[in-house]
Amino acid sequence: MISEFLSKLKSILFKSAVTSETPLKKEKKSAKSAKTKTKAVNSKKNIETLTTLPGVGAKSAKALYEAGFKTTKAVIAADEKDLLAVSGVGINLVKKLKKLK
Repeated sequence: MISEFLSKLKSILFKSAVTSETPLKKEKKSAKSAKTKTKAVNSKKNIETLTTLPGVGAKSAKALYEAGFKTTKAVIAADEKDLLAVSGVGINLVKKLKKLK
């Protein structure tokens, strides 16, 4: 009889411990998704900023951003060879960008 009581008590205690951990896991997931959303918003803003450079459209701005050129200053200061290595960036665009120096 005592063993039955103890087993029921254990099951109740362990069930409540599991349910109390579940909200914490949900909070961590929502915090991660908030960080991901913030990064996505920041990347969109940075890509839009890159389109302000002469000759840089949406596609080339995205390619430059993904290649590691996060700011307009980084693009302007970059070496010609590094810019030409980016897909979608040609010699004419590089010439336009180098005139900005």
